[in-house]
Amino acid sequence: MPNHFVFDKSSRPVYTNLTNTYKSPGTVALPETGAGAAGNLYAASATNSATFALGGTVAITLQVANPAGSGKTLYVSRIAGGVTVALNLLSSFTGTLTLTKAGTLTSPTTLTPVNSNFASTNTSVMTVHSSTSAPTGGTAFFSIPLQAGPFLYDEAGGYVVPPGQTITMSVSGSLSVAGVVGTTADLVWWEA
Repeated sequence: MPNHFVFDKSSRPVYTNLTNTYKSPGTVALPETGAGAAGNLYAASATNSATFALGGTVAITLQVANPAGSGKTLYVSRIAGGVTVALNLLSSFTGTLTLTKAGTLTSPTTLTPVNSNFASTNTSVMTVHSSTSAPTGGTAFFSIPLQAGPFLYDEAGGYVVPPGQTITMSVSGSLSVAGVVGTTADLVWWEA
């Protein structure tokens, strides 16, 4: 009987065999991969824009509420969006992204979340609204200044919204004199 080495030599790396495929990801895949394949990854988006002659602020707010007794928990996958600016040379620009626990929206518009698995018939249990005003009340827990252009924060489930709780995202851009400002807010989450 031959005497084979238990461990490979340094010139020959250890042989490995991938037992999981992209269709059925292994432990190295992000949770979003499995959630998307199962039809439980959702997205919502909202935009707002305005032209100013004497300066002003444009805001877009996206709010996702997990109803009490839903039986599901929301895990934030990604926070994205941006601020587009076309301004007069005399104008100055400031932008802000703020995440708030709860909060009240002014004149909310109902949005329908989109399932990232186009073949899935699953629908989100979350209630989604947008507003062209900043939210009032609530507890701000993340606020960061923005430059003109897109932004993207991968959260991979870092923010957890249990039943009866709400997460609110607000993007605003301000000009001091004249110009055009557009704001976009995108929130991606999975439910389990």
